[in-house]
Amino acid sequence: MYIDTHAHLDFPEFKTEVPAVLGRARESHVERIINVGVDYETSKHSLDLARKYPEIYAAVGVHPHCAKELSIEMKGQIMTLANHEKVVAIGEIGLDYYHLKRSSQYAHYPNRDEQIFCFEQMLDLALETGLPAIIHNREADADILGILKSYHGQLRAVVHCFSSNADYAEKILDLGFAISFTGNITYKNPDIHEAIKKIPLGSMMIETDCPYLAPAQYRGKRNESAYVIETARKIAQLKGLSLAEVEEETTKKAKKFFGLK
Repeated sequence: MYIDTHAHLDFPEFKTEVPAVLGRARESHVERIINVGVDYETSKHSLDLARKYPEIYAAVGVHPHCAKELSIEMKGQIMTLANHEKVVAIGEIGLDYYHLKRSSQYAHYPNRDEQIFCFEQMLDLALETGLPAIIHNREADADILGILKSYHGQLRAVVHCFSSNADYAEKILDLGFAISFTGNITYKNPDIHEAIKKIPLGSMMIETDCPYLAPAQYRGKRNESAYVIETARKIAQLKGLSLAEVEEETTKKAKKFFGLK
């Protein structure tokens, strides 16, 4: 049994195809999927999917792309969603500095201070609800690490779609947090591959982040939950383990981390 710990099946790329996507996932032994919100509306849609399909669970939160939208009212709305029994995490939340370092056409994009404020509000919400946090980190290693240090010992968190190096992975693990890998590990990326070799299998989970980051053999196509096995396969190859070992340990970690049955 595999668990796709990060998906966006409510996104337009899937439209009316969710039943077919879930069918293919079951055929690939993917029996649990966590659908992750990026703002209030997608968080609500994630919970709607979780209510409809037994194998789907939801995460609710505000992504850094949407940091400007955060208000006291929205935080309260997300808190209400988080109280549902099928909501298993606050996410995805975090920092994304990719656009800040590029063209002025992104002048409307949330700035560093706005993102940090939103991130800390969402981390506080995770503490209030007792739920783990799903962390988005894009070109923001130093700030992510500094903020997470201030929550050390209080919070369960996973850095999803890990794309840094082994040294950074060690710092995240030293804080007691987890790391999750997507289909991007099947691309040529020596830093991520070295990190996987060094990270204990019991500290990692697997995901698709679908519809994005399809594994190498499907690159350029829409990703979906059935393909999470390719991430597991690459981890097995890099660590010199059997696929069954990776399946067992990543599933065990995900069940415990998210409180899944």
